[in-house]
Amino acid sequence: MSTTARISWVDGALFVAEGGSGHTLTMDGATDVGGRDLASRPMEVVLMGMGGCTAIDVVAMLKKQRQDIEGVEVSLVAERADEPPKVFISVKVVYTVRGRKLNRALIERAVSLSEDKYCSATAMIRKSAAVSHEIVLEEV
Repeated sequence: MSTTARISWVDGALFVAEGGSGHTLTMDGATDVGGRDLASRPMEVVLMGMGGCTAIDVVAMLKKQRQDIEGVEVSLVAERADEPPKVFISVKVVYTVRGRKLNRALIERAVSLSEDKYCSATAMIRKSAAVSHEIVLEEV
């Protein structure tokens, strides 16, 4: 299985990325490298990818468990190394699940399965960073 992407320079430090699925996103560098703050930074996109990957897993599992969820939000905060390459050295992931009669044990299991087995992005980021998480339940 392969995944593809093509990155095209627009100007300055602005780029358009197109994935093999045909969908695009825009990235811009920091102002010190010619960026104009027109789009997310590439490392933000990496962090968003990790969040999206685990969110997809968790929502799919919670639906299979017939949890009455109304919303799922994944917030991430990453710390980066001081010296290049400025890889992530720690990532804190907060899962906020809103719903009715939520079962904490089932949600914790879904998060653990995503982080330890299914989420490819988390597995890659764990090569350089300590990953921790917190689960917040909001009954509605």
